[in-house]
Amino acid sequence: MVFTFSAEDPGGWDALFAQARLLDEAGVDRLVVSDHVVFGERLEEYGRPEIGGTAGGRQPTGPDGHWLEPLTALSFLAARTDGIRLGTNILVAALRRPVVLAKTTATLDVLSGGRLDLGVGVGWQREEYEAAGLSFDERGRLLDHTLEVCQTLWREPRAAHESDELRFEAIHMMPKPAQAGGVPIWVSGTVNPRVVRRLARFGAGWIPWGPAAADPATGIAQMRDALAAHGRDSADLQVVGTLPVVRTDDGALDVDRTMAAVPDLVAAGVTDLRARFPLPSDPSAALDALRGIVAAFRVAVGRTDTV
Repeated sequence: MVFTFSAEDPGGWDALFAQARLLDEAGVDRLVVSDHVVFGERLEEYGRPEIGGTAGGRQPTGPDGHWLEPLTALSFLAARTDGIRLGTNILVAALRRPVVLAKTTATLDVLSGGRLDLGVGVGWQREEYEAAGLSFDERGRLLDHTLEVCQTLWREPRAAHESDELRFEAIHMMPKPAQAGGVPIWVSGTVNPRVVRRLARFGAGWIPWGPAAADPATGIAQMRDALAAHGRDSADLQVVGTLPVVRTDDGALDVDRTMAAVPDLVAAGVTDLRARFPLPSDPSAALDALRGIVAAFRVAVGRTDTV
């Protein structure tokens, strides 16, 4: 994850662009950015799992923190990188009109050369939905509707849709995404019936949340069983996991001990490991350090490609 937010005005975002270029040059596979459109003032709600937050969670900024819109930010990063994949973790997709979101993401996928992944979730903040004129209590249904419309417009040359929210027919939207079948959708959430149905229907990947993120082996096994009950083959399911970073006594990264955790996570079914590493402030030294991390990771997962 790269930070497209700041608790205070950062005075510019050149550091973000430099970081993206560094990750791309080092051979990192993917970078992701997060999303908030607006904030209310009850930020303690993020600590409530029952509404979509996480137990003990704390927002990294106050209500006046500076948050870049993620798809706009990714369009800038796409122009400054060549190979790294670009994703949202997560986009509160239902806050956007579906037809506009379909167009925006298709455009970004085309201009980036098919490098976009769309991680989506319902969010936790009632005020964001209210500011958009939408029902927070209906956020799950709104997300499903948004994803259905997007996939229809991405895939159908002459699109039609009918639901309680929207009806259209004989609609054309070009260009389609560069990736066959449309932009891959990664569904965020716990192991619960609504998330299972959403993942079974729309998802190329899963971003576990709550207990499933804390215990990925158990969470992935539960999700695979639940998907099978919905007739979804989970053999090709991509799953996000967190790689715990181990430091030496002096605070430096211990690459060997960090990578020692990789095989067990892969064996549990994690396909997409994310971490933030301590790096030198000097760009050249940081690039060398990142290349070493990437090389060690590829050895740990048995990849033969080189940095």
